Amino acid sequence: MSLLDYRLHEIHSKLHEKELSVSDLVDEVFRQIGEREEKVQAYLTLDEAGARAQAKLLDDKLVSGEARGLLFGLPAGLKDNIVTEGLRTTCASQFLSNFNPVYNATVVSKLNAAEAITIGKLNMDEFAMGGSNENSSFHPVRNPWNLERVPGGSSGGSAAAVAAGEAFFTLGSDTGGSIRQPASYCGVVGLKPTYGLVSRFGLVAFASSLDQIGPLTKNVEDSAYVLQSIAGYDPMDSTSAKVDIPDYISALSGDVSGLRIAVPKEYLGEGVDAEVKETVLNALKVLEGLGAVWEEVSLPHTEYAVATYYLLASSEASSNLARFDGVRYGQRADSGNLLDLYHESRSQGFGDEVKRRIMLGTYALSSGYYDAYYLKAQKVRTLIKQDFDQVFEKYDVIIGPTAPTTAFKLGAQVDDPLTMYLNDILTIPVSLAGVPAISVPCGFAGGMPVGMQIIGKAFDEQTVLRTAHAFEQHTDHHKRRPEL
Repeated sequence: MSLLDYRLHEIHSKLHEKELSVSDLVDEVFRQIGEREEKVQAYLTLDEAGARAQAKLLDDKLVSGEARGLLFGLPAGLKDNIVTEGLRTTCASQFLSNFNPVYNATVVSKLNAAEAITIGKLNMDEFAMGGSNENSSFHPVRNPWNLERVPGGSSGGSAAAVAAGEAFFTLGSDTGGSIRQPASYCGVVGLKPTYGLVSRFGLVAFASSLDQIGPLTKNVEDSAYVLQSIAGYDPMDSTSAKVDIPDYISALSGDVSGLRIAVPKEYLGEGVDAEVKETVLNALKVLEGLGAVWEEVSLPHTEYAVATYYLLASSEASSNLARFDGVRYGQRADSGNLLDLYHESRSQGFGDEVKRRIMLGTYALSSGYYDAYYLKAQKVRTLIKQDFDQVFEKYDVIIGPTAPTTAFKLGAQVDDPLTMYLNDILTIPVSLAGVPAISVPCGFAGGMPVGMQIIGKAFDEQTVLRTAHAFEQHTDHHKRRPEL
C-alpha cells in the first residue's frame, strides 16, 4: 500500500507520531512519478527541488511542534492554468510556453498557508478548452485505468495524477464539467464548488461567469479538507461571494436518513449508456438503503444546455483571450506590421480548438448576431437555473450520472467536436446554474470507472459532501486502484 493511499487524517496521525516524515511523503510521490509518469503523462512541469526544500522546512516544524496546517505536508499538483510565482504556467498552450508568473493565485496562497507542498503543474486541454485532454499543445494525458483511453478534460492531468498515485490531491478548474467529467473517467472524487465560493484570482480565465476551481481527491473526506482550506471571500476577485464558511469536515456524519433525492429523467434518457444508467440506479439503491428517498423529476431545459453553454463560454473566451496579442507577453511572431503581428502570433500560439471557440464567440458577439445568439443564450441560462431552483424547493440534492459514457479511446472523437461537446451534457447545466456538484466513483462498466454526480443548492456543499460521504462509507469503489 502506497503512502498516497492513506486518508489525510491517517497521514497526519503518522506524521505527528513520528512514523514518517514529510520528506518521506515527497520521496514517495516522486518515486511514483518516476515509475508511472512516462505512461500517464499527467505533468507539464515538476518542481522536485522546491518540493524537497519545502518538505525539509515542514519537517523542522514537525520536530518543533509548529505543524498546524490543515493540509500539512501533503504533496499536491496544480492544473497549469493556476498561476504560481516563479513556476512555469503554460495553460498547455504554446502561447505561454515560457510564462513564469510573478505572483501566486489566491488558492495557491491558501494552500501555502495550509502547509501543503506544490510538486508541479498538471497537463490540461489548452486554455481549458476540451473534454478529453487531447487538446494540450504538448502531449495528451492517458487514463491510468486504460492507457489507450482519454482521462477526460480539461482537468485530465489533475484527475489522472490522483488516480495514478502521482499526487495526494490536485486542484483543477471546472467551466462546464472539467473537474467532474475527468473525475468520473479516472475513478476519483471531483468537486465543483458553488460559483463564487473559491477565488478565481490567478486562474487564467476561459469563461469568467462559469470558471471555478475545485479539488480532485481519492475520497470525499479529503475533498472536504481541501475545500475547507481554499474556500472563502477574496477582495481580489470581484465575483467572490461574502458568505460564511461552515465546517465541511464535521458535515461528514454518514447520516442521510430522510434525505430527499431528485433524479432527472433527462439524465437517464437517450444518449446515456445502459451500463452507466444501471450502475447509477444501483448506487441510488445504496442511498435508499441508508434511509434516503428518491423520485424522478424533470429539468425540461436540459436539452438546450449544450448549445447555451457553447455560445456563452465561447463568447467570454473571445473576450478573455483578446489579451493574447503577441505584444504584452507570450508568443510573438516576427512580423513587419501590427496587424500581421496579431495574426501570426495567434496563428502560431493557439491550437485548433482555441481558434474554433474564439471564432464562434466573436461571431456570436458581433453586430447583428448579439441579440439572436448571445442574448438569447443568456435568457435560456436563466430558464435552466430556474429549473434547478424549482426542484430544490422540494428536494435536498439531485443525482444522476456524471457523464453519459465511460472514457472513450484516444483519437476516437478528436475530429468530431460536436460529439466531443455532448460528453458534457450532464455537467453543463450545473455550471450554468452556478450550483455545487461532486462526482464520486459508483461502480464500473466494461472495466472502466463510472461517476455519480450529486448536485446541491447554492452554497450547500455540506449536504453534497454528506451525501457523497455516506455513499462512500458503504461501498468500496473509491478504494480500487488502476494497475499500471
